[in-house]
Amino acid sequence: MKLPDLQAGTLVRRYKRFLADILDAQGKPLTLHCPNTGAMTGCVEPGSAVYYSRSDNAKRKYPHTLEFVNSAHGLVGVNTGRANRLVEEALLTGAIAELGQWPAEQIQAEARIPSGAGRFDFLLSRDRKQVFIEVKSVTLHLADGLGAFPDAVSARALKHVAELQSLVQQGARGVLLFCVQHLGIQSVSPATHVDPEYAEALKIASGKGVEILAYACKTDLLNMDISHRIGFDFHD
Repeated sequence: MKLPDLQAGTLVRRYKRFLADILDAQGKPLTLHCPNTGAMTGCVEPGSAVYYSRSDNAKRKYPHTLEFVNSAHGLVGVNTGRANRLVEEALLTGAIAELGQWPAEQIQAEARIPSGAGRFDFLLSRDRKQVFIEVKSVTLHLADGLGAFPDAVSARALKHVAELQSLVQQGARGVLLFCVQHLGIQSVSPATHVDPEYAEALKIASGKGVEILAYACKTDLLNMDISHRIGFDFHD
């Protein structure tokens, strides 16, 4: 995935969930849109180097978007909206071995959950077979390369686990895909200390046939792509 042109700055603070104040390369203050609803634990330390993009959309109140933060444990892509695009391109190219390569016409983004309880990120359809995929962006680093999800309690994430489990029990294939945009993370686990209910639901769903995959990303700040599969463990 080609990234927009990025500019460098220094983080001052992230606040009100969707805003971040920085100093640009000339030391001038600038407020950015922060496209991340999570706590961003470990990714918002004042003084961190950041990279941001600029939109040409004249209707935006804040035309600049926070894209990357250089955390203490590695570069982190904090724009969670990019996770779906990364996965979609990986589906088109076959970069996710467990899912294979799919033509665009067999990939439906923002697919309705059959029960009516919202949407999944993707539905793959071929020869009457259906694969429902929910993508979660991982940015929380715990220690020694271990990442975790979620970084804040998420009722929406919990609902997705339950719906995937239900569809698997009805004969479909359900996949929860952790897209790890933190370059310092080498394995993933549920963040039990953050959301124990989610961790328990995920473990039950896994036992019922929901597939859990975690994939790392690579970037040179010009392009970003899905890289390779990394481990997922419940760490009982």
